[in-house]
Amino acid sequence: MSNDSELPKPAQAASSAPKAGTWGAAFLTTFTTVFLAELGDKTQLAALLLSAQSGRPLVVFVGASLALISSSLVGVLLGRWLARVMPPQQLERLAGILMVALGLWLGRQAVLGLVPSPSDLPLT
Repeated sequence: MSNDSELPKPAQAASSAPKAGTWGAAFLTTFTTVFLAELGDKTQLAALLLSAQSGRPLVVFVGASLALISSSLVGVLLGRWLARVMPPQQLERLAGILMVALGLWLGRQAVLGLVPSPSDLPLT
């Protein structure tokens, strides 16, 4: 018998929150994830250095933005194609395996960078 205008304030706020699968929820999740993932990464540091060196921050911003948009487009198109050819569980498993493999490879590179190569050792 009651309508939405008679609901208490918290219930109205909960009913206006984005639901899973809506445009707003997908946008907010994507924005937050990408924003947090990109903080302090090599791309951001490169943009910082390029802006400082060139003295043209607007040009660097436009170039970096177009590069991020282009690489994101590749990811979105590849993800869309993979979603059509693979079941969601297999796609999640593949993404997990790729992330673990990338982590192991980067860890190996870091360890190899800590160990001096024979050519770096002083000759006695």
